[in-house]
Amino acid sequence: MPRVVLIHPPVTIPSEPPAGIARLSHVLSRQGVPCALIDANLAGLTQILPGSAHGEKYTGAIRRGTAFRSMDHYRLTVHRLNRILTPPDRHPWRLTLANYRHHDRIPVRSADLIRQSEHPEDNPFFAYYEDGLLPGLESQAPDIIGISLLYLTQALCAFALIGCIRRRFPEIRIVLGGGLITSWMSAPDWRDPFAGLVDACISGPGESALLALTKAGPAGRGTEKPDYRPLPVQTYLSPGFVLPAVTSSGCYWRRCTFCPERAEGGAFRPFPAEAVRSGLREDVERFSPALVHFLDNAVPPKTLAHFTAHPPGVPWYGYSRLEPHLDDPDFCSALHKSGCVMLQLGLESGSANVLERMEKGISLDRVPRILTHLKNAGIATYLYLLFGTPAETEADAQLTRDFVLRHADKIGFINPALFNLPRHSPETAALRTRSFYDGDLSLYVDFEHPAGWHRRTVRRFLQSDFGKHPVIARILHRTPPEFTSTHAPFFLENFRPVLPRSIQPGTRN
Repeated sequence: MPRVVLIHPPVTIPSEPPAGIARLSHVLSRQGVPCALIDANLAGLTQILPGSAHGEKYTGAIRRGTAFRSMDHYRLTVHRLNRILTPPDRHPWRLTLANYRHHDRIPVRSADLIRQSEHPEDNPFFAYYEDGLLPGLESQAPDIIGISLLYLTQALCAFALIGCIRRRFPEIRIVLGGGLITSWMSAPDWRDPFAGLVDACISGPGESALLALTKAGPAGRGTEKPDYRPLPVQTYLSPGFVLPAVTSSGCYWRRCTFCPERAEGGAFRPFPAEAVRSGLREDVERFSPALVHFLDNAVPPKTLAHFTAHPPGVPWYGYSRLEPHLDDPDFCSALHKSGCVMLQLGLESGSANVLERMEKGISLDRVPRILTHLKNAGIATYLYLLFGTPAETEADAQLTRDFVLRHADKIGFINPALFNLPRHSPETAALRTRSFYDGDLSLYVDFEHPAGWHRRTVRRFLQSDFGKHPVIARILHRTPPEFTSTHAPFFLENFRPVLPRSIQPGTRN
């Protein structure tokens, strides 16, 4: 039976283990395929950081929780770690705990990715690849290496790794998969630019393709649960182990305009409730996590109701749509009793007209009541806002700002984002578009806004109006830099299971 190694490359937020390769490993192992996991993101970052005078001190402060004494102390800790990752002397790249950028190469240009594979020595992770990762691969002797690409922040580092592997092990088959690869391959003009460098690219869930490559049998039921045992679960940068979990794949709504799920044709599939419950119980007993992070695009209402009757047994958070079931104070109280400490909510806009045109399926009149019920129940809210959509005008953006101001006391965190138009969404037919830059793998395009509400103007509004208002600025200051929502729960007044009393976050934050 062929041996498989699955790798999660840099750079992603190193707060919790990668669920994708952990799930694939579970599928392969159940079918008798020998499979090993490497979180090259965590290993690469932690090899760079302890090499400095203070790197281990600051990473230890995050793991022990002492960095969470106050938001100012936390921000300083993260800033110092980023300074270690990108020293002040000149580099053609910038590396942080959550991002990697090269000044001359962009991850949406296939020629730049191939060039990176030809010159891996100018990547900040080259020393780790050569001295740490590759010797481990040599001892494991895999026949297939699967590399999981989820975000653009990983692409250049992943291709540097591919270049290293090709130099030392030209006979090993390399397979690329993950959300970013799926998005690239969903484009109607997709032509594989990596042929000869990569043996196969896989779109969508990778179980069937990997099992076919290894000539193993089909995946059976109950394989949705990731297996984190092969990963160093206690070394991630969080104060306690954060357990990623899933209850479904895809999005159950799938009607929003400009939605990648709809454009890429991904189907919604809820996992059996009993399998989810037993899998969670097993992982909670095995790992004693400080927090469970549900990765669903939106946890389905039936699943939320299931949690109220069968609590996960540990504090948890995840995405939810602003649905009628949350407009019930008793239901919100029951959610909190089940362990829910925070919900991520995609409001997008405080304008009813924009929500209707985007087909969000959200009643704006209901949202203030939902925010009130959640606040009264003790559940924090992490609100996502989207500015600059084709449906929005400057007046609509001001309505969003005013909505936030009216309900600021019930909003825990805000993520204000600038809208990017998906390159191949059906809605582009009605807009005049232009490229951001010359990138054959670009996922987004610029466009002529129908109301003249262009990106530069929107960005100026966010910086000088929305973000400058003192009430909104205080909310924005609460958002943990780099780690964002993954560390937000550790600053909540009602969630302190890990931090010793002497270092509990103060209310000054």
